[in-house]
Amino acid sequence: MNLNHLTIQEQTIIRQIIHETNKKNIDNVSRTEAYFTYFKKNPDIIWSFLASMVSRNGGWNMCDLEGHIFPHLLAEKVRKQLFLTYERANWLIFHDVFPQLLLYQYSTKINRPMFHLLPYFHVSSFIQNEWQRYWINNDKERLTRALIINEQNVIHTPVIEHPVYKKKVFHSMIFSFQDWLHFSCVLFPTCGGEVYGASVNGFRSLSKRINLGKRLASILFHPRLFPYFLEFAEKTAHTGSRYDYEKYFKHKTVRRTPVLRATFPVIEHHKHSYEDWSLERRVSPVWLYFPARHRHPIHLTDWYFKKSHQLQLMLSLYQVLQLKKWE
Repeated sequence: MNLNHLTIQEQTIIRQIIHETNKKNIDNVSRTEAYFTYFKKNPDIIWSFLASMVSRNGGWNMCDLEGHIFPHLLAEKVRKQLFLTYERANWLIFHDVFPQLLLYQYSTKINRPMFHLLPYFHVSSFIQNEWQRYWINNDKERLTRALIINEQNVIHTPVIEHPVYKKKVFHSMIFSFQDWLHFSCVLFPTCGGEVYGASVNGFRSLSKRINLGKRLASILFHPRLFPYFLEFAEKTAHTGSRYDYEKYFKHKTVRRTPVLRATFPVIEHHKHSYEDWSLERRVSPVWLYFPARHRHPIHLTDWYFKKSHQLQLMLSLYQVLQLKKWE
């Protein structure tokens, strides 16, 4: 879009936001830190804390691929493809949402909405309207739901429905198996060694991912639990290793997953085309107005240990079968 008809001040704001977004959108660690730093400066935008905690899980999932189990079960090519899928979704969401967050922050500083600049960042018309609404109504819950809806739609076509990712990842046997067993789980740890969260089942479904986001928000901001999650985030630097929260467990564990920056390279991403998903897809009233539904317990400490044992059992069984093959 042409910037020439904008004021010098507006052009400067856009360039600064693009520069700041690119600087922070380097890898999973920088994104996680950027979301949390933003939340501390703008605590009314509660979605940014949710994004930070979910981003931690993205890092843990990446590092699991090079941990003590998956290198034995998955070929290097498959692990690389899974890493690139996590990384692409991570990057796309940040690329889309961080300019929105920075523009809101700037608007609060000058006490004047600057959302007329949002189209210059190629964000959906749906979320443009929601920021305008939030400025007037200050409805935090609605904005949080709107951001969850927007970001899941942002990744749906270029990642979930992308022919390469669809074939090699989301329709692969290992992904279906992981999905069925609920191994993919978004976890919110505490410094007391407890784990809360929700499992990701039916990840390919847009509505299920949005419902998951709403469930996670209701857990994270539960009045009794929120202070414990905030304490964990403030005390624990994000490295990508599951040891970040396993070190708080009452049963002492050794580090079994590596740190992200010592394991994966920085990936260069590009976005060549921009499509407004909200012109193609209708926003379901269920997404925006209906509260989260919890069908399973949210306290997952015991569940976590049980699933860890199941994974270990899978590895042992696989190793036995491999040995028998060579006999």
